[in-house]
Amino acid sequence: MRHPQHVAIIMDGNGRWAKARGLPRTMGHRRGVEAVREAVRTARELNIRYLTLFAFSSENWKRPPDEVTELLRLLKFFIRRDLAELHREGVRIRVIGSRSDLAPEIRNLLEEAEQLTAANDRNTLIIAFNYGARDEMARAMRRIAEKLVAGEVTAEHVTPDYLDAHLDTAGIPDPDLIIRTSGELRLSNFLLWQAAYSEFAFLPCLWPDFDRRAFEEVIQNFGQRDRRFGGLSREIAS
Repeated sequence: MRHPQHVAIIMDGNGRWAKARGLPRTMGHRRGVEAVREAVRTARELNIRYLTLFAFSSENWKRPPDEVTELLRLLKFFIRRDLAELHREGVRIRVIGSRSDLAPEIRNLLEEAEQLTAANDRNTLIIAFNYGARDEMARAMRRIAEKLVAGEVTAEHVTPDYLDAHLDTAGIPDPDLIIRTSGELRLSNFLLWQAAYSEFAFLPCLWPDFDRRAFEEVIQNFGQRDRRFGGLSREIAS
């Protein structure tokens, strides 16, 4: 059975989970943090080498101020509470997304987590924060354009691999599997370049209800898929 090396998750449905229970949206986000912890533990135990979590998109700033404040508070709480354990377990933390306009406190916290765990090599937890795939690609293309103008490279250098090396995810393998909870059937500006050959799993459950059993079922389903990458299926090829 095939096993994914890299799983990425769009964690959707916190607000709807809370609304269904007559609770404020912030309570859904708090319960979602517990689901994050369980997903990180499960990925580690299933020997998934890379786990990417879409924690906060560049569009999330448009949400009500109190909700944004709560999301940022929960991010800080998660890192401060769980960083030591993740470090002990050999987990490396990488953060993708724009940092140029982040508050110093948030930026320093993210950089501290990266620096502390930089030498770890058991698993990698990638946190997509203030992230948007179109913005990521625009920033990468801007850096390449600057090199072209400066004469450091020529147009012939600009290959898919060269662009890939300028993305936030440079050095990280593309996701084998992208999971989205809440029943929505879209990527929402998440890893658009990297998802070229990813498998997808769109689940009806809301993120706070995504537990170890749900994770294991998705991984089992993935192992039964025939990934061709433009070639013939295993059955036809044989």
